[in-house]
Formats: sequence, structure tokens, C-alpha cells
Amino acid sequence: MDISQFDELKNIEFNHKEKIQKRFNDVDIYGHVNNAVQLTYFDYGKITYMEKVGFKFPEDNGDFLVTVHVGVDFVSQVFFQEDTEVWTKIFHIGHKSLKMIQVLVDAKTRDVKTISQTVMCGFNMQRQESIEVKDTWRELINQFEQFHP
Repeated sequence: MDISQFDELKNIEFNHKEKIQKRFNDVDIYGHVNNAVQLTYFDYGKITYMEKVGFKFPEDNGDFLVTVHVGVDFVSQVFFQEDTEVWTKIFHIGHKSLKMIQVLVDAKTRDVKTISQTVMCGFNMQRQESIEVKDTWRELINQFEQFHP
């Protein structure tokens, strides 16, 4: 499954929502958040999501999830004065990778500002090679997301 249509976002239940604290240097002279800075908001969402799910990365043996692809659609401007949240969900778990959807939203209006789709791959940092998505990772994700693919 890919999230290819904007309308499909309405059918997704996000179990992880994180408030974003903006900094003065995040914005340009017009008061909107720089597009590159928005990627750091998504990274923050990934980190807090992984913590909430229960991942302990990197594991002692070096197993980890690494980002191998990011696609971003900038739907609407994000302004400094808006209360912004990043919503995160893993929506597909494959053999060696998983797919994550994230959105930046105006917390008051629920208007979607930016959409990001990320592919993450199992990877062993010590051996520098890809690995399968571990069953323990699947269980943590499935429990948090409450789905069973």
C-alpha cells in the first residue's frame, strides 16, 4: 500500500502525535518555516515515535533501522505562529524494510501542511549490511499501531 492520494490521509489513524517547538532561525523573513527545516521536524517525529513504540536503537549487536528513501510533498506554508504537530505512522512492514507516513499539521485546524513518506531498512551498523526486519520489531510496531498485516 502506498499513500498516493491526499484524500487517503483522511482514512489513516495516527497513534503518534508530537508537538513541534519552532525556533527563531526556523523561519524566513516572511515568517514561514523553511522547507529544509521541516525535514528536521520529521526526524524529530521519527525519534519520538521509535521511543514510544519501544525500540532501543542501536541494539547491542548493532542492529538498527536506517532511512533509505524520503519523499516530501509541501502542501501549504507552515508559519511560525501556528501550533504545529508531526503525526507519524508505520503503515507497511516488508521483509527488509518498512514504510512510514508523516504529516505536519496545524494543531488547531488539523490542516495538513506537509506530507512525508519514508522507507526504512533493517541494517547492522557493525557489519555494514542490510538485515531482515526482526520479529521483535514487528511485534512492537503491530502492538503500537494495533494492526496485523
